[in-house]
Formats: sequence, structure tokens, C-alpha cells
Amino acid sequence: MSQETKDENGKERKKLFIIVCVLIIVIFSGIMLFFNLKKDEIEKRNVVVNPKNAEEIAEQMINEDYVEAGYYTVSMDTNWHFDKGDAVSDNARVNNLAENTNDVYFDVFLKENESDAIYKSPVIPRGGYLEKIALDQPLSKGTYDCIIVYHLVDEEQETISTLRVSFTITVES
Repeated sequence: MSQETKDENGKERKKLFIIVCVLIIVIFSGIMLFFNLKKDEIEKRNVVVNPKNAEEIAEQMINEDYVEAGYYTVSMDTNWHFDKGDAVSDNARVNNLAENTNDVYFDVFLKENESDAIYKSPVIPRGGYLEKIALDQPLSKGTYDCIIVYHLVDEEQETISTLRVSFTITVES
């Protein structure tokens, strides 16, 4: 084998080695970017809003300049009152603030049974609100711990994100 053939083989191996190294770096960088984006997404989704931290979360949101696409600023009463289980609430109101980036609808569940919604809302456009709410499934007298699950929707009304908030329903008689 001539010296020239050995040099060509060595150069080809060197080029192949460099190409493989560059590919590995690109793949590794892509993986790291993906996990960093997922990490940021998870950290933002781990905030659970409840009556105890609602004011703190609201204050944080007020200080933000805008709401990112796919995120939602909640504006609602956290204790809905009904004179009777099949009556219209005198204070239940849900606002979809104009600053939000998506239309929204929501489902209400009793905390102990999240498979059967007791209320399903229509879609509320940005800047709109829903009030005079009557439950789809009447409740008897009592106080109920509930979960409201907001569905942020795109232009085709496909869910792009959800948000869960705990609140209370009180039925007087």
C-alpha cells in the first residue's frame, strides 16, 4: 500500500470522525434544549390556585405585562352561592379578561367526583364573561368543595391547555 493511499484513508477517517462529532453535538444540544423547554413548561404548570394563595397569585399576575399564549389569568368568584340547588347563582361569575390570549370554556366537578361535571360552560371569548350560572346537576343543601377545569382553546376550539382551580359552592336550601 502506498503512502498516498494511507494519507487519503487517514484524511477520510478524520473527516468522518469530525462529522460524527458534529452530529453528536447537534443531537445533544437539541436534546438539552428540548428538556430545558419542557422543564420551564412544567415549572409554570405546577402552580395550583386555591383560596389560600389566590391573592398572592393574583398579585403576581397583576405585575406581569401580558399573559403568554396558552396561559390564563383567572378572574372568578371562589365561593358560588345558590338559594336552591336548581336556581341561578346570585354571585357566580367567570371573566375571560381581554389580556388573556385564548377563548376559554370550563367544567365544574365536585372534588370527590371528577368524572361527572355538574356544570359545562359555553365558550367565553376574550374580554367576555359568564354570569347567572345554574348548575346542570342540581345539588342539595350544603357546602361543596369543587374543582373548575378551564380549557384554553385555539381558533378551532381545540384545547391547547388546561388549568384547575379549587373553589366552593354553597347551596342554602
